[in-house]
Amino acid sequence: MTKIVILDPISDDGKRILNAESGFEVEEHIGLTGVELRECLSQFDGAIARSGVKITAESLEGNTRLKAIARAGVGVDNIDMAAATRAGIVVMNTPGGNTIATAEHTFAMMLALSRNIAPAYQSLIEGRWDRKKFTGNQLDGKTLGIVGMGRIGQVVAKYAKAFGMKVLALDPFFTYQRAEAIGVTLVKDFREMLPCVDFLTVHTPLNDQTRGMFGASELDLVKTGVKLINCARGGIYDLGVLVRGLESGKIGGVALDVYEDEPCTQHPLFGKPHVVCTPHLGASTEEAQTNVALEAVELLVDYFKNGSIRQAVNFGTLDATTLSGLRSYLNLSFRLGVLAAQINSGVIRACKMKYKGEVSRKDTALISTSFAAGLISTSMDCEVNIVSATSILRDRGIELIEEKTTESGEFSSLITAEVTGGQSTFSFAGTLFGSMPRLVMVNDYRLDSVLDGNLILIDHFDIPGVIGSIGAAFGKFDVNISSMTVGRIKQSPGGGAIAILAIDGEPTADAIKEINSLESITKTYPAKLPPLNILPAWMG
Repeated sequence: MTKIVILDPISDDGKRILNAESGFEVEEHIGLTGVELRECLSQFDGAIARSGVKITAESLEGNTRLKAIARAGVGVDNIDMAAATRAGIVVMNTPGGNTIATAEHTFAMMLALSRNIAPAYQSLIEGRWDRKKFTGNQLDGKTLGIVGMGRIGQVVAKYAKAFGMKVLALDPFFTYQRAEAIGVTLVKDFREMLPCVDFLTVHTPLNDQTRGMFGASELDLVKTGVKLINCARGGIYDLGVLVRGLESGKIGGVALDVYEDEPCTQHPLFGKPHVVCTPHLGASTEEAQTNVALEAVELLVDYFKNGSIRQAVNFGTLDATTLSGLRSYLNLSFRLGVLAAQINSGVIRACKMKYKGEVSRKDTALISTSFAAGLISTSMDCEVNIVSATSILRDRGIELIEEKTTESGEFSSLITAEVTGGQSTFSFAGTLFGSMPRLVMVNDYRLDSVLDGNLILIDHFDIPGVIGSIGAAFGKFDVNISSMTVGRIKQSPGGGAIAILAIDGEPTADAIKEINSLESITKTYPAKLPPLNILPAWMG
């Protein structure tokens, strides 16, 4: 008998279907923490969770029984993914079940701001009839900026078009063709979007790239009276900037459904004029809760009855033997993807993977998917793995093409990734020295660099003194160069060249500015890669 525990409240429909399945014993244990949670989890084969329970490393310590966790919802921030992976526990989520609910809530917040719904109702409660005081603005004819064009962002765009709004969209993995198909205008840069929008909504994960992405300098760029909505993750808007913007009148309204620390009952914006806040209600509709519960139940039943792993956020559909034979190539392609995401400029339109030599005889579809996972790993609002990466690219209209040849060249195996973004195409070629992933070519420049840690690619003219000037410039800012390689196309000096520097720590903006100011430098590309001993959880 397979034992399943329900750790957070789910819809009755979900429970009813699970209880009706033969071979399953179901119990509910809501609100557990600490030792009680750890002891409970050790007695079950599978678990269903929402966002309430916190499944930490301590919760899973010593657990040899639990095999699968189904998250009824998208985010898995409340589950320690590394600990689950180490324990051999598959974590699956339900990314599609609450899309409509969150998009509708986003629009409800936008309407509430534009028509002063909350304060107008409060005035009636207080016995006042202040019609003139609460004159609002219509949405028709206004411009909405959407950051993040995943499932939710696309539905918000559809609603906005129905209201007669113009939509500007920002997403590095959303193609111009897809944007044209749904009637939105794709922009390349967040700051380019800001002066044009009357409303701004974000639908991205919270990470190093998005935390505080709307700050003081962004406030200077927006129209006076702009209204900001966040139903994604707390912390994407800088809180201090929101307060200053509201008090100065530069920001015309703020609507928040999410907060950096939840539950949140005290907040600097609560009670301020032109603010609407809700307690993380984006997915809180009966339909959404039913959908995610049913999907979570289906995932668990399918796993235990058929051994099927779907929508896993920490495991791919790989058996141990296949994974062992491919891991080094998966690691190489993943790192090429991480590098390409940071070096590429403009909206990605196409990707091509070329396999030459021995690697072409491997399962290149998995290797290509690993590249895709690296390419989009920092831009998604959910965990990306070898299962989900290519479908995420397809959702954004990006096709991943493969070319293979068994002929060997200078290397026994060579993987080349070509990424087209904006008006340019970058190519990156890598190989394995033993099991160590190395970058051996960027565009037509031959070089050799370990794909590890903090790297800086510098396009420059191949003339005397360039390398010395780069070292001197970094020295002014205490940036230590641990290794350096230079590649050029011509064998004689005078043309273009590229240098790749491995440095200790991340360079400051001032250090990069100093390098870019050198006359011989044409472009600088900082990139941060995982340490060599760190692999994605799904890679094992």
